[in-house]
Amino acid sequence: MSLVTLLPFIVLIGAMFLMTRSAKKKQQQAANMRNEMQPGSGVRTIGGMYATVKEVSEDTVLLDAGPGVDLLFAKNSIGAVLTDDEYNRIVHGIEHDLKSDSDVVPDDASSLTETDEPADDAAASDDKSVDLGKKDITEESAATPADTAAVEAKTDEEPKKTDGESEAK
Repeated sequence: MSLVTLLPFIVLIGAMFLMTRSAKKKQQQAANMRNEMQPGSGVRTIGGMYATVKEVSEDTVLLDAGPGVDLLFAKNSIGAVLTDDEYNRIVHGIEHDLKSDSDVVPDDASSLTETDEPADDAAASDDKSVDLGKKDITEESAATPADTAAVEAKTDEEPKKTDGESEAK
């Protein structure tokens, strides 16, 4: 056999080796994270529950999920050990303000649309807003002489034929 026929197999074996190596690294990092858990740490389980570590044993973790709610979990079910700031932000809604003297961004966009001009100047501007909506012109709503002429021209036309009538004789 030549090297050209063996090349795809060599590439496949190399890719499999790299994938298993990275998976083993991730498993080792997760195991180290779980072993470094201490009572008082905030954690997220693989099911998405947030709790505080109460006790850590060899294979299990006792979690405090609320007042009077203690849950026993396997260590492998801990998805992440959170920092105190991250845990308080997620669970209690407490933001740790690192930039206390920075500008506060408003929740709405009102500050983005404000201008330095007073409101009276904006109302008196020569720009007219154009209404692109289609309107039916009726005699009651004819506002200008041109609209009135259009309404009168429409009424002078012959009435439309119905299904029973035809122009052929």
